[in-house]
Amino acid sequence: MDLLSPRPGVVQIKPYRAQRPPKDGRRWIDLSLTQNPLGPSPAALAAYRNAASHIHRYPDWGQDALRHAIARRHSVDANHVVCTAGSEELIHLVTQAFAGPGDEVLCHEHGYRGFLKAVRASGATAAIAAERDMVVDVQAMIDRANERTKICFLANPNNPTGTYIPIEAVQRLRAGLPSHTLLVLDSAYADYCRRPDYSDGTEIVENSDNVLMIQTFSKMHGLAGLRVGWGYGPAGVIEAINAIRNAFNVGAPSQAAATAALSDRDHEDATYAHNAVWLPWLSRELERVGLRVYPSVCNFVLARVPPDPSMGVQAVIDHLAGRGILVKPVADYGLTDCLRITVGREEESKALIAALAEILG
Repeated sequence: MDLLSPRPGVVQIKPYRAQRPPKDGRRWIDLSLTQNPLGPSPAALAAYRNAASHIHRYPDWGQDALRHAIARRHSVDANHVVCTAGSEELIHLVTQAFAGPGDEVLCHEHGYRGFLKAVRASGATAAIAAERDMVVDVQAMIDRANERTKICFLANPNNPTGTYIPIEAVQRLRAGLPSHTLLVLDSAYADYCRRPDYSDGTEIVENSDNVLMIQTFSKMHGLAGLRVGWGYGPAGVIEAINAIRNAFNVGAPSQAAATAALSDRDHEDATYAHNAVWLPWLSRELERVGLRVYPSVCNFVLARVPPDPSMGVQAVIDHLAGRGILVKPVADYGLTDCLRITVGREEESKALIAALAEILG
């Protein structure tokens, strides 16, 4: 008798393992997760607390207040918006809806690993296009697509590299993909990228019938603990996602907090201003102590540890942990000699550099 076993794609998935500080009573500096160092908006906190008195009631399945708040803020049609338990759930739902065994899903080499997890869980096959120096190679993605390609995932800006491609390149990718391929633009870090040649992809969605754009409230809005993401796409794609998503997938306090967060421009401006100062500072200081830092437009940097027979990435991680600091290894992205480091508060960033100088300097 055969033992019950999951299908092959599921066996390939490695369970997520976040860096966790030991429970030793110390105050740890966590720069391993791409969280907002300023925390959530006061308006979001107030809305969350107010909603807490109603948690005996199911949340609004239609997500009306939140969808319309998103639509007003981003000048889009609320009927083409869907909300999920973080953008990660949306990645899984769209893959489940449009790809399965025998299909291919196109990803880029160092793209967000949540894509691969969703592909394998669906039973589809992942096709990987090479990047160039941590930047998406549009032509390589176009060349890799074929008649079996049902979805193409593009993280722009990308986690963990921090790099982006301009809107012209995204448009070229859309034009070069087969017409039966759904282009999914993961714009989780769009709020941090205010370059004149960058777009979150809204206009591509509006001029296409096979593009879905995804965003999140976990980064700029500081609501990572509440799990709220959203997508904007053509009616058929949104309908398919609504058909298979859990009826009450975004809790009432989460919907309330996210709706309020959209109205707090001061908190967004403060978050952006903080990052605009400390992202370049962190990049310069990491270079000064001997790491190679890739240009980033996000709230984190990718740093490469120099080759040294007596010291590798794990030695750096262990040393930082000894100083009460967590950073993220990215070996599962094929970047075995790199670390992803989040922009923290001023005192956190300075403590990181001081600790790195001890082992690298």
